[in-house]
Amino acid sequence: MTMMRSTLTAALAVLPVALATSWDVSVGPNGQLIYYPEYVLAEVGDTINMIFHPKNHTVTQSSFDAPCVPLAGGVSSGFLPVASDSDPELPNFVITVNDTNPIWIHCEQKGHCGAGMVFAVNPPDASSNHSFAAFQALAIELNGTQTSALSVSTPPPQSWATATATVSDASSTWVSTYTSYSGTPEPTYAAGGPVTHNITVGINGQLAFGPANISAAIGDIVEFTFLAKNHSVVQSSFPEPCTPLVDGFNLGFHPVDANVTGPSFAITINNTSPIWGYCAQTNPVSHCGSGMVFSINAVETGPNNFAAFLALAEATLANSTVKDTSGATASSGSSSPSSTAGSNGALAVVGDVNMGGIGMVLATVAAVVAGML
Repeated sequence: MTMMRSTLTAALAVLPVALATSWDVSVGPNGQLIYYPEYVLAEVGDTINMIFHPKNHTVTQSSFDAPCVPLAGGVSSGFLPVASDSDPELPNFVITVNDTNPIWIHCEQKGHCGAGMVFAVNPPDASSNHSFAAFQALAIELNGTQTSALSVSTPPPQSWATATATVSDASSTWVSTYTSYSGTPEPTYAAGGPVTHNITVGINGQLAFGPANISAAIGDIVEFTFLAKNHSVVQSSFPEPCTPLVDGFNLGFHPVDANVTGPSFAITINNTSPIWGYCAQTNPVSHCGSGMVFSINAVETGPNNFAAFLALAEATLANSTVKDTSGATASSGSSSPSSTAGSNGALAVVGDVNMGGIGMVLATVAAVVAGML
């Protein structure tokens, strides 16, 4: 019996043992818009260790036919900014290989995928029309867009009229005059009193507001909190997302260091008309044209919704029509919030000033907006 056991043990010892492999892939090494290596051929159970280098990249799953469009339900690291290769611990993101089907990856940073910054796990060989080379060529051909024939049409102008409504809460009643758009609800006071909504400017190191599209009731406060690096909040209009609205509010540029929470400014909502806005930074690329826009009370049931506003903003980058007339250059330091009282009822001043029931307070974080486009 002992001999049989020894023989069985020896036989098992010489059987091949499949061990999982961990593949290291560099994301943006040496300042290049590449993954290195460009692809790996992995087995089930292997892990792909994506190691991030400067400056700010992602590992985002896509599909062969749409290389630069995130795949619904696919893996995504999110943006992982890296200041220097000398950082003691470079951030990483691990993908576990569950089968041998191809996995297509791209970097979501604007312009990177269109420059060929893509990666693959288990792509078909070079003779296939779905090879890695074909995948990368398609990403470059589409230049980061979903299709080669991407076009954006401007939805029809919203119909509007001046209206009045009686608004009340538990303690007071007043008459509000506002711009009524098709689909816009009548002004109502938030149940239980005003609510403060926070919008982060430059959330997670991305060229984005977070959240970018909110609904707010009469009396609610919308607070903008600035994060790194140097962003602004400027009111615009639906048809011209990246152009300051005449007499609109402008919270100025506010440079913020990494891992630091910057200043906050806020507006108070006087009615439910849509409010559109963007970041006016243009260095090194237009933030607005990269999709850094927001809306408050957009009418999502009609054509002038947030998705259409975002598409119009991103179209300006391709057409190079973004205007930076915010009163500060893209490389400037901070600039004070500003605005001129006008037909849209916005006023921004240093101190606490009110004009016809409309006001904005700096430092103490208060502003009032009425009848905005």
